[in-house]
Amino acid sequence: MNRLMRRKKQCLSEEESVDILQKGSSGVLALLGDEGYPYALPISYVYHEGHLYFHSAKKGHKIDAIKACSKASFCVIEKDEVHPERFTTYFRSVIVFGKIRCIEDEHQKMQAIQYLIDKYCASMSQESQKNEIQQYWQALQMIAFDIEKITGKEAIELVKAKDKIMNI
Repeated sequence: MNRLMRRKKQCLSEEESVDILQKGSSGVLALLGDEGYPYALPISYVYHEGHLYFHSAKKGHKIDAIKACSKASFCVIEKDEVHPERFTTYFRSVIVFGKIRCIEDEHQKMQAIQYLIDKYCASMSQESQKNEIQQYWQALQMIAFDIEKITGKEAIELVKAKDKIMNI
């Protein structure tokens, strides 16, 4: 986790990386799965004050993996523009590393689901939100990802384009 980025010029600032996390709607959560195999899954999330939150059923491969090993990473791709004539892609992405856990405290669970609702369902009435939460509350498992390290990177072509704009 303490590995330094090789191409430092392409490194995004922490502010830019957090911005990508705040704007993204899905990413890939990577866990240590059964028999030591990596287990990576696409998942919706919300970023809030240095943490990511996910919702889940209370049982399954993801929950088993989280309970077996708290170390995890999560990747969000903001941009992935293929340029076949240049044999490259113009990309911007963020990877976070940290510890992941199931939320057991009912108050924290409610707070976490509210963060997700505010992001994805803000247009729903408060009454509809409340009814939806009540309907699935017993089956709902909220998950917290405590970010320890965040790194963002973008294609060198995007770095050069920014440099060009700054020099004009």
